Amino acid sequence: MSEDSVGKSLPRIDARGKVTGETQYSGDLSMNGMLYMKILFAERPHARVKSIYTGTAQGAPGVMAVYTAKDVPVNEYGLQIPDQPVLCGPGAEKPYTDIVRFVGDQVAVVVARSEVEAEAALKLIQVEYEDLPILSDPITAMRPDAPRLHPDRGDSNVCVHYKIRKGDVDLAFAKADVIVEGQYHTPVQEHAFLQPEAGLAYMDKDGHVTIQSGGQWTHADRETIAHALGLPDEMIRVIYPAIGGAFGGREDLSVQIVLALAAWKLQRPVKIVWTRRESMIGHGKRHAVSIKAKWGATKDGKLVAAESELIGDGGAYMYTSNKVLGNAAITSTGPYFIPNAKVDVYGVYTNNVPGAAFRGFGAPQALFMAEQQMNKLAEKLGMDPVEFRLKNALRDGDTMGVGTPAPGPVSVVQCIEAARDKFNWKKTKQKSKKSHLVRGHGFAAGFKNVGFSFGYQENCWAKVEIHGNGTMEKAIVHHAGAEVGQGTHTVMIQMAAQVLGIPENRIELKTSDSSTQGNPGSASASRLTFMAGNSIKGAAEAALDKWNREERPAIAEFKYLAPRTTPFDKETGYSSPNFSYAYVAQAAEVEVDTETGHIRVLRITSADDVGKAINPDLVVGQVEGAVVQAHGYAMLEDYKTKDGKVLTDQFSTYLIPTIWDIPESVESVLVEVPDPNGPWGARGVGELPFLTVAPAIAAAIHDATGVWIDEFPFTPERVLRSLGKI
Repeated sequence: MSEDSVGKSLPRIDARGKVTGETQYSGDLSMNGMLYMKILFAERPHARVKSIYTGTAQGAPGVMAVYTAKDVPVNEYGLQIPDQPVLCGPGAEKPYTDIVRFVGDQVAVVVARSEVEAEAALKLIQVEYEDLPILSDPITAMRPDAPRLHPDRGDSNVCVHYKIRKGDVDLAFAKADVIVEGQYHTPVQEHAFLQPEAGLAYMDKDGHVTIQSGGQWTHADRETIAHALGLPDEMIRVIYPAIGGAFGGREDLSVQIVLALAAWKLQRPVKIVWTRRESMIGHGKRHAVSIKAKWGATKDGKLVAAESELIGDGGAYMYTSNKVLGNAAITSTGPYFIPNAKVDVYGVYTNNVPGAAFRGFGAPQALFMAEQQMNKLAEKLGMDPVEFRLKNALRDGDTMGVGTPAPGPVSVVQCIEAARDKFNWKKTKQKSKKSHLVRGHGFAAGFKNVGFSFGYQENCWAKVEIHGNGTMEKAIVHHAGAEVGQGTHTVMIQMAAQVLGIPENRIELKTSDSSTQGNPGSASASRLTFMAGNSIKGAAEAALDKWNREERPAIAEFKYLAPRTTPFDKETGYSSPNFSYAYVAQAAEVEVDTETGHIRVLRITSADDVGKAINPDLVVGQVEGAVVQAHGYAMLEDYKTKDGKVLTDQFSTYLIPTIWDIPESVESVLVEVPDPNGPWGARGVGELPFLTVAPAIAAAIHDATGVWIDEFPFTPERVLRSLGKI
């Protein structure tokens, strides 16, 4: 029997290939006879495509094919609902597919012998547009007289509306001693993954249309591609090569359908790699959200009521707005017991780039509001913000905003205490020798679901083979779960090794091929370690049982089914929407230059309940990566549009943190309160450390300067404006 593998900081199995450059990403793939694709983007926010003339392009040197809407058998797709055309233009059977609704809508594709020839031919396509009214503001788009962006999907641009009604907020506010009202705005954020959208499609030896491209859920990709091409699922094969980051941005398809279309029609391999600009206008972003809030408490510091309205900019298509904003509704009351709550959450179609899944999935937006409200209430009550949180933090059995208790154990108290103690919260701030440099401390806490929500039966498949005669010579683990940089393939091997009792180097992992593996679910919702761990554990235990009964080889499959959840009640939000949550608390120290408005984030302490750290070093890496990404969201990343057009479409204008911009110190505290359903007690951690960095920094800025800034990023201009200096 080997030593325990679970709980050991095993080096990542993919590290050497990535640092040496041997690892093949989508953009590195090539095949004999390969052709190249380029896509014509609409480059206008809202218009009708009246005509497309492709004759000149088709006759250009090296061009093999030009495809438009009429060439796509079922010209629609979408992860939640099929409301987006694959290619926008006339000639498709479905109505309204001749409308482009954002600048990144795709109008035509060119396939040529070289990328240069494809690019040249793209410029020869002649498109006649009729511009339509642009709706770039969700508040305007909500008006009854606003033009309908999807007239086939109802009589309103409101595509999502969730309600929470718990208790009687009006009565509670009448009895409250202290009430705080606020208006907040959280910005769009670009995923900025290193590897832009890219892929290679070809016909495999068995006649499958095969797409090798980065994604987050092989089987969902396969189903969507098959639907758009009018083919049975079995004809589509999705394989993931190495994936250069995702953060939710690869949940929605980009190049896969048009690649598959071309490979199927031409019976030749076809490759595409997007430029950075194409990536920045062509895929979804974190939802911008505008929020109004009113919270009340008694003079002894007990929360009594929370009322809020959140309006999310859904952009041109649904993507995952319904799920993102559902999660915003759940987290809008923070990790606190509030006996009375009234929440309305709206998602609105606009002509902006679609709002999409992004690490935190609606919770960072809602929790920015909730934690600002908590810090403002604490100040008004004259209470320490940490003590105020501890007084109101959810405990086992307390009902959430949705009216039901969170699945236990609820560990937000342990996280708050761990962050407080590690940060040494009560200590006096160091003063700068320069009077224009002021320092402050801030605190925030949050929570996030693990796994899919709202009644979906969460499931995950795995297969384990044990080979050998008298001893286990090797084991093969089959699992299609995506490795998007988080280290999941490493922990899959560790969890199998733990069950089988053999060294990790005797385990071979076969991953991410929809034709040979069952459905893993998505690498999202902080779910993959939790779900894959349970499926691999079940398959390994079943294979081990066969091995002990002397089956050779011993092979077993297992499909893990998570505890059931329920959807929101349409009028009250009453539900048990998730089977597990994870909790976080964070403290920040900043230094503000009141002359320039520049902020240095000196230190962030993050206490995250991971249930059980399967690989502690990988968990710390996730914490540090999430904190740095959230720091970019809070401090630097300023995505600008005008009338639906993207102004910051390059990394020269959309700035992300470099080594010189990140917090000077990130302290990770791993809290381990086991989840009864998690493998070895593990909870998910991928999104958790992102959630409350922005409100912790906002509170620290207030502590330093005395001003509340309710919109970010906290740029020098915004800081100086808040200080009344510009």
